Amino acid sequence: MSKSIQIYITLLILILIGVIVLDSNQPQPLDWTPSYSLKDKTPFGLYVFDAEINALLKQQKVEKLNLTPYEYLAAQYDSDSLIKDYKIKGTLLHIAEFTKIDDQSVKEILNFVSHGNTAFISGKVLPNALLDSLKIKMNSEYHYSDRIFNWVANANLGTKKYHLIEGVGNNYFSEIDSKQTTVLGYQSGDSVRINFLKVRYHRGKFYLHTQPAAFTNFHLLKDNHHQYAEKVLSYIPKGKVYWWIKGQNGEVISDSPMRYIRSQPALKWAWYLFLIGMLIFILFNAKRKQRVVPIEVPLRNTTIDFTKSIGNLYYQEGDHDNIINKKIIYFLEKIRNEYLIDTSRLDAAFIDKFHNKSGKNLADIQKTIFLINTHRKSPHNSIEEDLIQINNAIEKII
Repeated sequence: MSKSIQIYITLLILILIGVIVLDSNQPQPLDWTPSYSLKDKTPFGLYVFDAEINALLKQQKVEKLNLTPYEYLAAQYDSDSLIKDYKIKGTLLHIAEFTKIDDQSVKEILNFVSHGNTAFISGKVLPNALLDSLKIKMNSEYHYSDRIFNWVANANLGTKKYHLIEGVGNNYFSEIDSKQTTVLGYQSGDSVRINFLKVRYHRGKFYLHTQPAAFTNFHLLKDNHHQYAEKVLSYIPKGKVYWWIKGQNGEVISDSPMRYIRSQPALKWAWYLFLIGMLIFILFNAKRKQRVVPIEVPLRNTTIDFTKSIGNLYYQEGDHDNIINKKIIYFLEKIRNEYLIDTSRLDAAFIDKFHNKSGKNLADIQKTIFLINTHRKSPHNSIEEDLIQINNAIEKII
């Protein structure tokens, strides 16, 4: 390798190292993804809210639920005919950008609240099943983000409007049941809209809020925005708070089709047993199977070809007597092997026996035997016509 090429390679390596060092020292761009995860320190995570929840909810004990509302609340319900109530009392809390609550959980939450409990739900989009049950409708409108303000309706909590911009939504409550609903807060964009409600439901109540971004890291740490979050949360009654955080712990939810099977102990073990059984079957079956035996082609019988070659040789040499003798020997050998007849005497008894066993024409047999006996008695000076005559006679009855 020439010296100039070595210099170029060295310079290239140094440049690559320099680029890597400079890139590693560059500040990482902020991730503005609205994850609402308790583990995320990004602008729209709930890391700060999780750390400060005891300060935000003073004198209230918080229990985190990593189950769906249906899975947790249904297990707490005492169905005894004399009780028919939940073993727990308090407030169910849920904060997420999109509240993905399944219909069964919605029914369980409604039942939980109807027994004198509370549910506080903050999300840009709320489940239709819940809105329909509470006779509420939501809508959205386009507005410029730098014109959004949020505030609470209760003047005792202050009349300050908070200029929340980053991550806020444009959804609002467009229709409410005024008999059961109290407006607790507003937002202003192109116009003033309702974004915070209290809805009475049998013996309990719902608090519904459409700006969950107010509880994210960014707004809890920016200026005085934490005051707005404190005012909204101040409506949660004293007592136990059950914070539903399933899917918000930073866990990665698998998209595998086997996810449900692995989540159920019975199905999971059935699947493992099936795999183990199939493995054992394959191993034992492979041992029991005989290896493929190669097909061996049997040796070809070349006797006839050899005989033909010898016959052609005799024929070309004009040795007709020798060919006739060989033909007679072959003929008599075949009779002995196939019909088990003695061929030492070619007389009338032989002819009758051969005729009876072979079923050949009697006249043809007699002619053939006559020609053979004649050849044996005659001098050995046969001509080609003699060979043809005897060959044709033999071929006719063979």
